[in-house]
Amino acid sequence: MPSYVVAGASRGLGLEFVVQLAAKGNEVFALARNPDQSKGLQELKGKPGVTILKADITDPVSLRAAAEQVAKATGGGLDVLINNAAWFSEKNAFLQIDDYPTDQELIDDFKLSFETNVLGPILTTNIFIPLLLKGKTKKVLSLSTGVADPAFVLKSEFPYGVAYGIAKTGVEMANVKYAIKYKKDGLVFLAISPGVVNTALEPPPPEVIPKLQEMVTAFQKVAPHFTGPITPTESVNLMLGVLDRTTIEESGSFVSHLGTRDWL
Repeated sequence: MPSYVVAGASRGLGLEFVVQLAAKGNEVFALARNPDQSKGLQELKGKPGVTILKADITDPVSLRAAAEQVAKATGGGLDVLINNAAWFSEKNAFLQIDDYPTDQELIDDFKLSFETNVLGPILTTNIFIPLLLKGKTKKVLSLSTGVADPAFVLKSEFPYGVAYGIAKTGVEMANVKYAIKYKKDGLVFLAISPGVVNTALEPPPPEVIPKLQEMVTAFQKVAPHFTGPITPTESVNLMLGVLDRTTIEESGSFVSHLGTRDWL
């Protein structure tokens, strides 16, 4: 059966990737920084095809340990790596680029965002590439966001999600660099936006609702049909379909969950 590593599997989209892939009979390795604290992962413990591993994408030692465990279980190979792990500051989500209360808060936000959203997927990919080269499917899926597309941001005039959006542009460039190097080896690299997805565990606080409405209005400038988020189930189902269809000729692409450059 095909083997998958899902990095950042504790909740939301990552957890949904594990659920859907396991349901299709795949061998899935769920990586999480604190798996014991994930209710969703604990519910999957012992399920056929699911192995839960503790790993922090910013810690190469833990990633190498996880890769060793995967290699032992699969005989040395890996078919697909899914880089889902990310960090997004809810506190700073609706600040514009010069709205940070202090310089240090801006510096801290950008450092953490770059470390987790750019260096994390690069470290993870580098460490699992030797396994992927021995796999059959040979694909890497890295989650990005439509608000890392300058054309979309300009047209929607969406000024928020500053550190996150800027960092995610790095994911797209890393995706291209990998695609160039490993095309000769048949490795396919795809960056994808999951769409606007409701992964919240609780309803938004009242003070955030006007900002969310502002976001919807901004996005409707680009996509008038947009009314709100889709579910993790919908998003993951669509993304897996896009991944399955992506060929080596399309390696290095950045697309939406729809398989196009339409982000909504």
